Amino acid sequence: MRTTSCLLLPVAVAAVLSLSSCSRGGSETSEKVYELGARAEVGRIIYTVFETQWLPQLGTGDTARVPKNRFFLIRLSAVNSGGDNMLVPSMTLRDDQGNTVEELPNGDGVPQWIGYLRKVAPADSVSGNVVFDAEPKHYQLRVTDENGEKAALIDIPLNFSAETPQLSLPTTPAPGETPDMRSPGKK
Repeated sequence: MRTTSCLLLPVAVAAVLSLSSCSRGGSETSEKVYELGARAEVGRIIYTVFETQWLPQLGTGDTARVPKNRFFLIRLSAVNSGGDNMLVPSMTLRDDQGNTVEELPNGDGVPQWIGYLRKVAPADSVSGNVVFDAEPKHYQLRVTDENGEKAALIDIPLNFSAETPQLSLPTTPAPGETPDMRSPGKK
């Protein structure tokens, strides 16, 4: 009996050590993952991501902002479910390889920009777009509570459907008229 218990002790110690090492390694990925459109409750902030949009630039002409990669707009809302004013922290994108992209603090040209410093009163919300300069690929948006201690991930699938270029259709010439006879303003 004594020989059996002596053999079981090292096995039990090894099992406990392997379980504890698994729990430590798992804490990095223990952030809950939410689907696009779902309510992600993190601390006293409730986030909801509505849609995304990829843009090659912001604005037009000489004043257009051109990104290093692409501008990635994420339209969301953040609700303060607590009893005090709070700031909604900045957000981060994480790709499938674990690389991160920080939110841009400059919203020049971003439609309905939510701002970078987002103060929210109790039972109130802010909504609009946050912006990133990122390569088009699958991401998860990392959002945190008001103290930056708790975090959650919101799955953002790669989708280009919102990026539909506006094209003008060619007009047909009037009967008896050739295309080169038309003046630029005449249809």
